[in-house]
Amino acid sequence: MVLNTREIIEQIESLPVEGRAQIIDSLLRTMNQPDHEIDVAWIKEAHRRLDDLRSGRVQGIPADKVFTKARERFTK
Repeated sequence: MVLNTREIIEQIESLPVEGRAQIIDSLLRTMNQPDHEIDVAWIKEAHRRLDDLRSGRVQGIPADKVFTKARERFTK
């Protein structure tokens, strides 16, 4: 049995959120093949930023301030 695109989408829509998320992740990976070197670079960057926060070299900004500033910037 061959399903058309609309039938596939309808079946996917009937899945629980977790199942839909797995399908989305799988489809995105086919469109954007993971690059191990980029993943490693991002992991290093995340660790560096976490170290900066923990050591006090930088201070975090509360989320409410970030979102307020973003709203102000994009509602001009």
